[in-house]
Amino acid sequence: MLNTKNIQPHQLAAFTALLIAAPVALGIFFLKPLWWVFVIALLVVFTGSYLLVLYTLQKFIYRKIKLIYKFIYQTKASKREEFFYKSILPPKSIEEVSADVEKWAQQKRNEIELLKANEAYRKEFLQNLSHELKTPIFAIQGYVDSLRDGAVNNQELSARFLNNTSKNVVRLVNLLSDLDEITRLESGEQLIYKENFVIQDLIREVFDSLSLLANNRNIKTGIKKGCELPITVFADKEKTRQVLINLVDNAIKYGKINGNVTASVYITDEKHVLFEISDDGIGVAEEHIARIFERFYRTDTARSRKEGGSGLGLAICKHIVEAHGHTMHVRSKPDIGTTFGFILDAKRD
Repeated sequence: MLNTKNIQPHQLAAFTALLIAAPVALGIFFLKPLWWVFVIALLVVFTGSYLLVLYTLQKFIYRKIKLIYKFIYQTKASKREEFFYKSILPPKSIEEVSADVEKWAQQKRNEIELLKANEAYRKEFLQNLSHELKTPIFAIQGYVDSLRDGAVNNQELSARFLNNTSKNVVRLVNLLSDLDEITRLESGEQLIYKENFVIQDLIREVFDSLSLLANNRNIKTGIKKGCELPITVFADKEKTRQVLINLVDNAIKYGKINGNVTASVYITDEKHVLFEISDDGIGVAEEHIARIFERFYRTDTARSRKEGGSGLGLAICKHIVEAHGHTMHVRSKPDIGTTFGFILDAKRD
């Protein structure tokens, strides 16, 4: 029984030739009932039909298939490869070619979808970047124009305008600095210098540096009970400090007044240590979780910009942790709070 699913060109040619030769030989045998005439007629017609059909298949059909493969893989074979494909390597069946073409088409569809997603992300990024740059620049322009139009003669007003101008200049400088930082992290130019240090000591330093901001909102900061025992990690201390500052700063800004910001440290195994920064603030809705580490992505645009910041803090945290060979995670629920966590390597001897 002929297997039509994986039929080869020579098999198809032989089957077709047999279908042609058998009735022709039987017709000749009917006219001249001699067995040797029947056998000769069968062999001659079968051989001629086989060669003709095989030639047709190879010359026209499989030649087109060859062109399809060249188009799919965008390759040009050498003369040696041409001989190998033609004379040694068995041709693929039509079903196999169809499967390969479908696989290639699906790959191209995926590439197109990825390009569309990247294009949408690029447009959104440029829009957000434009907005982030325009806000301080327009504010600076407004204050400068007011001073030029006569406000400079009013000492109290000019002092206030200059102070606000300075704040917007600082905001602009911080934005450009964060952009430069994240660009170097993404390109791999930002080197990681690992060393052993006690993570609880670094957490306390970060809490101290942000104590004024926490006191203004009457937020208590501290290390979770049971996590106070010193644990040494092997990482870039200054980069880890930057991650902790960004996470604690966000936790204070978006935590509830009279709330708490808590740091937790856990030894997951002999080689890794888990850190988590938790707050009991406004939380993050589930639809925002997947995009929270994107550059300039804000869950609450109005409040986020009012609180200040470049909108790049979490993106920078993500890239720093990934540069250490690990990933960040987040758990959050609206009006309950948010927990950001990441893993670093344990102490190295």
